[in-house]
Amino acid sequence: MVRSIFTGASGMMVTMEEMNTVANNLANVNTDGYKRETSVTKAFPEMLIRRINDDGVVKFPLGSYDLAPVVGKLGTGVEFNESYIRFEQGSLLETENDFDLALEGDGFFTVMTEQGERYTRNGNFNISVDGYLVDKHGNRVMGEKGFIRLARNNFKIDQDGNVYVNLDYAPEDFVDKAGNEWKNMALVDRLKIVDFPERRYLAKEGYTWYKETDFSGPATIIPEGKRPKVIQGALEKSNVDPVVEMVRMIEINRLYEANQKSIQTADETLAKAVGQVGRGLA
Repeated sequence: MVRSIFTGASGMMVTMEEMNTVANNLANVNTDGYKRETSVTKAFPEMLIRRINDDGVVKFPLGSYDLAPVVGKLGTGVEFNESYIRFEQGSLLETENDFDLALEGDGFFTVMTEQGERYTRNGNFNISVDGYLVDKHGNRVMGEKGFIRLARNNFKIDQDGNVYVNLDYAPEDFVDKAGNEWKNMALVDRLKIVDFPERRYLAKEGYTWYKETDFSGPATIIPEGKRPKVIQGALEKSNVDPVVEMVRMIEINRLYEANQKSIQTADETLAKAVGQVGRGLA
């Protein structure tokens, strides 16, 4: 009886963790660049139950043979293993704001924070008072040469992440890969877009920042030909499907109630064993 109570309690604890993960996903369904999380659980080793007072020997006139008196398997509980990030592509929303950038494909923007470089899929950027491209927290966006300085409403970013600004001393014209001709534009830098050997093991900071870990490997600039497509004037939305998360929430709630009911049943049975059977033997 006590074992069944512990098993049910472990199931309730796991469903609480899963509910927290689903609730966090739903809370960020409208957060730009947010990537949903998925819970992973691990079952304790199962036990093989055998009948007692039964040697499993079947006798017949000419001899006998062994028949293992196995009843079946008994689960011993479950534990919460990890919650990992799903980096599937989110839908793109056109904003027509030149400071909004979206990545179509694998990779991360790089921003410089007080704690060092952090990585994000949220391209909701702006320009600081001193003319640098920054995120909504004021952290500067990194280019491959350093911080990116712009002229307000007078810059372009092509699909490879090259940043062009209109300068008086730049008489050159540029034609990007899409065939768009830009007059009097000068190339100042290229967005520092990175990826990791094992992005699954990135550590999340806040809602849309990530930092490298020993398991994720170091951030490396994505080489030419493998870079994601940079789309100016668009944002990548959250990859959370609210319908799927709501269905999962209902399933988790039912699992929680089932474990709760099993504990109540075990507790009632134990109370009868102690209160009635024990009193009858006294």
